[in-house]
Amino acid sequence: MCFDRDSRPPIPPIVGGATDARDLVLTSSDGTRFAAYAARATQPSGAGMIVLPDVRGLHQYYRELALRFAEAGVDAIAIDFFGRTAGIGDRGEGFDFLAHVPQTTPQALQADIAAAAAFLRSKEGGSIRSLFSVGFCFGGALSFLQAASALGYAGVISFYGWPLGLSRWPDRPRPIDTVARFTCPVLAIFGGADPGIPPSAVAEFDQALTKANVKHETVTYDGAPHSFFDRRQTDFADASADAWRRVGAFIAAHR
Repeated sequence: MCFDRDSRPPIPPIVGGATDARDLVLTSSDGTRFAAYAARATQPSGAGMIVLPDVRGLHQYYRELALRFAEAGVDAIAIDFFGRTAGIGDRGEGFDFLAHVPQTTPQALQADIAAAAAFLRSKEGGSIRSLFSVGFCFGGALSFLQAASALGYAGVISFYGWPLGLSRWPDRPRPIDTVARFTCPVLAIFGGADPGIPPSAVAEFDQALTKANVKHETVTYDGAPHSFFDRRQTDFADASADAWRRVGAFIAAHR
């Protein structure tokens, strides 16, 4: 699990930055209804962000992150992964998400992400002109893979996504195997003390991106653990602040 249950994004709300935000239900191309949370920017920049959570799905952390993007002028939607196996109702803190993750499939997840992209491009979602994704851990790997999708991204961002895949789920696509098909810039953010993603894996992925001529920025914060981007982790407040600054600069450079 990426974060503690009471974790929140380490980004203070913008005073006066109220946005139109709400829970909603989207429908995938296979007819599946799944939960999402959309936040509209009061002063939109034309950029839109798909927020891809960690293995817990649509946790409050990601609702708040969508709000922080909207306050920064980026229309955003955070999605859930488990509409096919857990429905769309409130599951409570005891939800056994690890029983549901293996039941997801790359094809179904991509269909849901495509529905989120269509929403952002619709009038209801903000009629965005440039599409981005950001993901964390499980969602971070999915965000890398978006660069090889046909959804027309302006850029993708990953926080500690597994670049070489994970032995726990060996059937999932490995981002490093798809870099030759990446069509947009990449911002890859890692913690230097993350035992699940060693420096050798980060270096191998960075070298693959370079070899494929993919415009990218790889950032590793020395001493920072997996899931450092958390407002409760005051020891890593500087890393979190710098990461958020880099995210904003990445969007501004590519929207």
